Amino acid sequence: MTGIFHDTIIAYGLRFAFGSKAYPYPEEKDPSLWPQMLHPEKDPEARPQETLQADTRNPARFSSDDQRPPSRHSSHTRVSVNDRKAEATGTGDGEKTKDGVAVDVDPERADSDTILVDWYGPDDPENPQNWTSGKKLWVLFLTCLWTFTMYIGSSIFTAGVISVTQDFGVSQVAATLGLTLFVLGYGTGPMLLAPLSEIPQFGRMPIYIMSCALFTVLQVPTALATNFGMLLAFRFITGFVGSPILATGGATIADMYAPKKRAYGIGVWGLFAVSAPVMGPLVGGFAVHAHGWRWTIWELLWLSGFTLVVLVLFYPETSASNILYRRARRLRARTHNSLVKAQSEIDAAHMTIGAVATVALVRPFTLNFTEPIVLLMNLYISLIYALLYCWFESFPIVFQGIYGFREQLVGLSFLGILVGCILVIPPFFAYLYYYQEPRYNENGDIQPELHMRATIVGAFFIPICLFWFGWSSRESVPWIVPVIGSALFPIGGVLLFNSIFNYLTDSYPMYAASVLAGNDLMRSSFGAGFPLFAGAMYRNLGVGWASTLLGLLSCLFIPMPILLYKYGRRIRLASKRARHDI
Repeated sequence: MTGIFHDTIIAYGLRFAFGSKAYPYPEEKDPSLWPQMLHPEKDPEARPQETLQADTRNPARFSSDDQRPPSRHSSHTRVSVNDRKAEATGTGDGEKTKDGVAVDVDPERADSDTILVDWYGPDDPENPQNWTSGKKLWVLFLTCLWTFTMYIGSSIFTAGVISVTQDFGVSQVAATLGLTLFVLGYGTGPMLLAPLSEIPQFGRMPIYIMSCALFTVLQVPTALATNFGMLLAFRFITGFVGSPILATGGATIADMYAPKKRAYGIGVWGLFAVSAPVMGPLVGGFAVHAHGWRWTIWELLWLSGFTLVVLVLFYPETSASNILYRRARRLRARTHNSLVKAQSEIDAAHMTIGAVATVALVRPFTLNFTEPIVLLMNLYISLIYALLYCWFESFPIVFQGIYGFREQLVGLSFLGILVGCILVIPPFFAYLYYYQEPRYNENGDIQPELHMRATIVGAFFIPICLFWFGWSSRESVPWIVPVIGSALFPIGGVLLFNSIFNYLTDSYPMYAASVLAGNDLMRSSFGAGFPLFAGAMYRNLGVGWASTLLGLLSCLFIPMPILLYKYGRRIRLASKRARHDI
């Protein structure tokens, strides 16, 4: 239980109240660990200053004495504890001691040298990649729970669209804005909020909890909206404030898992992300039938409130930058030596406001429109995302209009999609284990284009699903047939989303945060726009031809992963920002 609560908000509060005796860190239990996590460092500005970018290949960098090259100036910088003082050459003017820890720094180089705080070895238990499998799975589940809560917040509203039109006297297209503005909010929010989790002073956990708290509280004025404008405003705001988890959840998973295992975590995360919009109409349908659209928001309040409580109690910090930053603060407090620093805070100290703005706001756009790989993959993912939300609009038309389902039971027709989400995971994981894992090299890297194999397979499932669903949705065909056909969409979606996300992060490891932020914005913009005309399209063209049109659109992109699998490395090597070493 101590391991579960360690580094959570509750643990921070108890340490503040009772000091280091509450949930002590390993170095507080054993002071002899201090020297192993301190390394003399010259010219700390030599490293690339990509502070706000998530290093998805190896975010939890560690080093030990046998892994770090010895410093040319190590004779001038000494760190010792009680049992090592005999080795010291003397106590100079730069030495400060407290609690048995001594740090001796050559005063002539005090302005240029830094004592770097790092992991005290490859088995450091504070390193998230060294956590037990049980703790990693628990944190993965909590990350998925918060992601599920956010994504279900979009589609749960769709069940109440008719109720909104009746309450506020607006058209159905206008009422659909309650869905699209929420989606647009969680697409634009990460551009400003997600980079905060990369700042070492913040970390990921406080950003997630603060965003969840705001998301929960703001459900109250949303449910109590007295006019249509108020409803739309709060739907956008709630999507905006809750958005960081959607952009950086993958980075949180990468904090804990090595690259060859990361795809499994991303796969589970993707399963929750895809299944949440499916569950929204099912959960919301019964609430709307009984009490109107406001109860869909109350349901969202209960779910997000439960998620908030669980996060506060059990969600630990996963950012290696933040963990090492706080470790450096603890050692500075013990030694009174300002030269003791973590690499992340050194990097952050040299990031200007202009650099932060460039990373957060400008770079996602420039990467999206100047890198062919990023543009093509973002377009593909955005199209699939838009088709999903557009296709959802046909379910009431088919199952209520054609098959006569009662209003509150229309949501049950989405269960085919949920079954498809579950069925695709075992074979996909088998593919990862038997085919992809053996192709990682000794450094834990893989050629990014190999991810395209799964994308190629997934690309065919989308149009097959849409053709099957569209032309089987008729009175002469049992309702179960289009439901079975709908299960093919998530098979393609899970393969596409997971493979493309891993492909992008492996191709642009130094710019992963910007690439994924741009993807999220573009994907959400498409997803927000398509539902506005989907209802009219299905009514005017008919279910068969409207689904065929969407299927043909998805067919246009099928050659893309094939071409990238064959020529992607050549394109990547021609880029100035993409990775060239594999």
